[in-house]
Amino acid sequence: MAQTAAADFHVRLAKTPEDYHAAQRLRYDVFVRELGGGGAMVDHDAGLERDRFDPFVDHLLLIDTARDAVVGVYRLMRAEMAAKAGGYYSEAEYDLTRLKTSGRPLLELGRSCLLAPYRGGVGMHHLWSGLARYVAQHRIEVLFGVASFHGTDVASVAAPLSLLHHRHLAPDTLRVRALEQSFQNMDLIDKAHLDRRAAMVQMPSLIKAYLRLGGCVGEGAYIDHDFNTVDVCLIMDTAQLNDRQARIYGAQDI
Repeated sequence: MAQTAAADFHVRLAKTPEDYHAAQRLRYDVFVRELGGGGAMVDHDAGLERDRFDPFVDHLLLIDTARDAVVGVYRLMRAEMAAKAGGYYSEAEYDLTRLKTSGRPLLELGRSCLLAPYRGGVGMHHLWSGLARYVAQHRIEVLFGVASFHGTDVASVAAPLSLLHHRHLAPDTLRVRALEQSFQNMDLIDKAHLDRRAAMVQMPSLIKAYLRLGGCVGEGAYIDHDFNTVDVCLIMDTAQLNDRQARIYGAQDI
């Protein structure tokens, strides 16, 4: 199935139970069927990937209007939502103290996924533009969330993890750290021996997109055996965006 034209996309927040189930079905297709993930609240009979945070967050949907189908999703959690939920999702993997005590408006990004035919094209651009409008509407200053390498074989992703460690660590004031019970050092290949070009080829497209916007990572990776991934915590300080990068934050509300 080929990706449809840009004019066939619409981005909006989920509003109805049907919208939420569509987001959870998409997550099941990607995270469970495609990538082999799991979790205590995954409903295999209904084909829904869900967890305890879903009732507290906003779900940003990318809709292919020609098919009337949800083909992409972002899960968005602001600080007041996290307070009601008893914390952020990322706190199961990272110590977020430095972010939470920064005094700056935060937004956690999670469960980002698109159906395979829509990856790397205009669909992702539309989803990111919708995210940018949400960020502007709520005056968010720092975005963060875990992003994943598929599989738990750390040796197979040693090069991109090392590149993130050597070149893209967050500044000290925002540098969260993976929790000790599953902490994975990312300094696996000495800088002098690292093939940066090859490492970037191995980098997942979502992580590369954040890096192009000036994103950085926390200290250490986290091995998530439930989702069959090696996770890093991505952080983006909107104050550090240059004028070209920041243009997308000036659009209308969703």
